[in-house]
Amino acid sequence: MPGTELFGAEEKKEVMDVLETGILFRYNHDNLRNGHWKAKTLEKELAQFCGSKYAHAVSSGSTAVATAMAAAGIGAGDEVIVPPFTFLATIEGALLGGALPVFAEIDETLCISPEGIKAAITPKTKAVVLVHMLGGMARIDEIVDICKEHNLILIEDTAQALGGSFKGKMLGTFGQVGCFSFDFFKIITAGEGGALITDDKQIYDNAHMFSDHGHDHIGDNRGAEQHPILGFNYRIGELNAAVGLAQLRKIEYILARQRANKKKIKDMLKQFPEITFRNLPDENGDTATFLNFFLKDEATARRVHEAMSAASLGSAYWYDNNFHYIKNWDHLKNMNTIAKLPIEMMEAPQDYKNLKLPKSDEVLSRMVCFLIKVNWTEEELDSYVAKIEQVLKEVL
Repeated sequence: MPGTELFGAEEKKEVMDVLETGILFRYNHDNLRNGHWKAKTLEKELAQFCGSKYAHAVSSGSTAVATAMAAAGIGAGDEVIVPPFTFLATIEGALLGGALPVFAEIDETLCISPEGIKAAITPKTKAVVLVHMLGGMARIDEIVDICKEHNLILIEDTAQALGGSFKGKMLGTFGQVGCFSFDFFKIITAGEGGALITDDKQIYDNAHMFSDHGHDHIGDNRGAEQHPILGFNYRIGELNAAVGLAQLRKIEYILARQRANKKKIKDMLKQFPEITFRNLPDENGDTATFLNFFLKDEATARRVHEAMSAASLGSAYWYDNNFHYIKNWDHLKNMNTIAKLPIEMMEAPQDYKNLKLPKSDEVLSRMVCFLIKVNWTEEELDSYVAKIEQVLKEVL
């Protein structure tokens, strides 16, 4: 993905700033830093970019989701509506906090649908964790209205959609808290890292304390800090933050290149009447990290994917993916844990092992996906588009 394509002098400079001081810890040691605060600067610039009051960087997108849930007060016995098409971290954050995930259907946005959320709401529902999957947005305005109507907390898992927007408002800013991932396979990368954003001062205070063993971070002497709450170590380090900072400063370039490259492929695909495209409620706000399209049925989609793969075109068929769809999550279905989780001592809200999600199956079984690269030359992109066109003319 884009971040891994763009390492250069900017990242090296930010990292060397840290190494030359020797202060790899994100807090304290003020007099030794030579003015370098990479995590704090990353947080400031991320908040400015997203239009949020607060941002807090953590060790991963996974810990961002877990921290967001804890900071918003989601805990033991609370039901949390989640999508079946996501990375499992979305669900793990709920499980490890003692909450009970309830899976709801997606639609052709590839995100959880308003209809799916409505059908999953019970008296125990406390929150919705909405994942803006594969770089595009959900029907976010409708989902916000549902959450307000039912007094539900909305957490946006925006790990794959940094820089995306809906009607000019950045994804991640519609709910009480938004989460991002900066791991090696995201729009920008810090190697490992993540962040959350919010306009809620209490959620922000809870998050920065919870992610550092409950430290209140008042004063410049760590030994004198108080511990108002219990927490855990989800801190980001200064080296990761340094890389993430350099990458964040490239985000506008990344988005512009992705959008231009995706448009060229999509325009070519429009000649095939057998193809329809993912529903993007605001196409102008798409991050364009992926191009996703649908065929008439599963058999056709598999045939196209196999032909694309045989031609080394990098096609993805998410319906069979081991990591991103519940159909293949046997470890979750069977609750294969080392130590018991709270859910194993409570009544689960759904029978995960036999869960039926026909709408989600129907959507994903017909979908084929391409990754969009930033660093394609014009010649490389022209060649790529021509090869896709040739394969489709042979297969469809």
